[in-house]
Amino acid sequence: MPERIDRKSRHEISLIRSAAKINAEAHLAVQAAIKPGISTLELDEIAEAHIRKAGGVPAFKGLYGFPATLCVSVNEEVVHGIPKSDKILQEGDVVSVDCGTIYKGLYSDSAVTWPVGTVKPEVLKLLAATEEALMAGISKMLPGNPLDEISGAIEDVCLKYGYGLVRNYGGHGVGKKPHEAPFIHNFRTGEAGPTLEEGNVLAIEPMFNLGGDDVYTAEDEWTVLTKDHLPSAHFEHTVVVVKGEPEILTLLK
Repeated sequence: MPERIDRKSRHEISLIRSAAKINAEAHLAVQAAIKPGISTLELDEIAEAHIRKAGGVPAFKGLYGFPATLCVSVNEEVVHGIPKSDKILQEGDVVSVDCGTIYKGLYSDSAVTWPVGTVKPEVLKLLAATEEALMAGISKMLPGNPLDEISGAIEDVCLKYGYGLVRNYGGHGVGKKPHEAPFIHNFRTGEAGPTLEEGNVLAIEPMFNLGGDDVYTAEDEWTVLTKDHLPSAHFEHTVVVVKGEPEILTLLK
């Protein structure tokens, strides 16, 4: 029997919604600060200050030993980039910002890849396609749908544009813990997996590369990079399955 995905109570979803609101606001604060010349550590400090002021706790700081509030990944860095004072954003970069927030013990998680100043058109198209895949995956989060429909929808968008697909990482359940079962592939597995039910809360997170699929982990044992050193993009939302359209909790407003 396929595993059943944990269903959150109304009270738990309410707290996840609050965590997600703080998370989205932290993203907007970071977005407002992104410009050539700012360091990735400064972005991290902005996010942490916002989260704590709003009554939340940075979910990533100390998680599995990660040292910061944000994962900040620049250009060929795919995920898990460590913020640094000497890592300065340059005109034409793209920067992926991944942020998690805890509110009263419940977790939310989301990521956005932002352009820094004027970016090459082919890179902007990569960002748009990855966000399109995120929304395609979310559109499959309906009660009664098999989990693999999310994965297939993401893969279909990637194939449409011919980008590299990061296969080693993917989405996951979220709420009581930062990472819960099930793991959500960003490609069709051919196995239906568990059926979605009202109250399931999932983080959907496609990662597309401008070049090939292959990635590797840097010597810092955190930062994941594209093997061909071409840019990557990463988008993520925390979403709850409800009757009708899925509710995106981390929507930037």
